[in-house]
Amino acid sequence: MKQLCYASCSTSSPVTLLEDLRNILSEARDFNHRHAITGVLYYADGHFFQCLEGNELILELLVEKLSKDSRHREIMIYGFKSIDQAHFADWSMKYVSRNSHALQYLNEQGQEKFRPFALNADQVEAFLVHLYDAQPDEAA
Repeated sequence: MKQLCYASCSTSSPVTLLEDLRNILSEARDFNHRHAITGVLYYADGHFFQCLEGNELILELLVEKLSKDSRHREIMIYGFKSIDQAHFADWSMKYVSRNSHALQYLNEQGQEKFRPFALNADQVEAFLVHLYDAQPDEAA
């Protein structure tokens, strides 16, 4: 099983953001359920951070699909890594909002605003641990 994490900037306007988030989550949950993919989406301060787990070929397909999605720009792929088990096994797509305890970790890293492109590999790993344990946000 592989894990893929990426970050991107949102192209949504403040008016369409909530609808776009709901659509992204709905589409992801449907696709992921059909393809045995699990994951988490974190959104804050105009940036997405997503971690997906499952079959490498399906994850590669998702990267291609993402590159064509007009709701994202400046996509940064952190890479694929092998994992023994899914960390988000209960979630076709868990959503964690800015107001989670993951924000405290980011603040400790000197981020007043979420800037995922500034995270190094160790910080991404530590951030993921916070997302594994975070309570999901049902608002979106």
